Amino acid sequence: MIKVGIIGGSGLENPEIIAEAEEVTVSTRFGPPSSTLTVGSVAGVAVVILSRHDRTHRLPPTQVPNRANLQALKDQGCTHVLATTAVGSLRQEIGRGDFVILDQFIDFTRRRDVSVFDSFEDGMHHVAMAEPFDERLRQLLAETAAAHGIPLHRSGTVVTIEGPRFSTRAESNMFRAWGADVINMSTAPECIIANELELPYAAVAMSTDYDCWKQDEEPVTWQAVLEIFQHNAAKMTDLLAAVIPRIAGL
Repeated sequence: MIKVGIIGGSGLENPEIIAEAEEVTVSTRFGPPSSTLTVGSVAGVAVVILSRHDRTHRLPPTQVPNRANLQALKDQGCTHVLATTAVGSLRQEIGRGDFVILDQFIDFTRRRDVSVFDSFEDGMHHVAMAEPFDERLRQLLAETAAAHGIPLHRSGTVVTIEGPRFSTRAESNMFRAWGADVINMSTAPECIIANELELPYAAVAMSTDYDCWKQDEEPVTWQAVLEIFQHNAAKMTDLLAAVIPRIAGL
């Protein structure tokens, strides 16, 4: 049976899209996840929503228990995972409010648990990561967005930094030189762990700012990020609600 896990980024998790919603408190072999789980269905498809930073945003990026989060979804029987995330744009053509279907990441984090494999006693675990985002889910997201008139960029490389601070201008320009298109504080190691747990994973990013590389723009602030959320979160919710029934056909 198809069951879709949704990991909500800041301000983008929305349990109101779920029918017959029920709150479930769980723990995992890695401890408790970021938040209680909201379980229910969307258009008849079973779903589980998890708030990445907790609903009060009490967890800074470094403290998000990514292993427990993905394990909780796995334990609930999730067969696919959709993630939403706020990002800063590193490209002129990716404007504020634009959606990007991520296809690659650069892990620039430093202080996180980056693997579920703490031991190789049962064998070596070197998981391939050349194509970290599930292609079928990415294609469904792109097709669904097009059908609903939601403009987006069909690919993009995200660089994930440790946070919680934003980048210096030198760092922002370095990431651009590396080929990154957007920047956030969450995709790695979340995507890595999903792959290790054999959970097909795709992420939709919402661009909220231009980081700080663009000198004719004000450097990113949290207040500006929240403002873009308020204007565009409904589009993200609409996209998720529309794509979930299509995942049932995979």
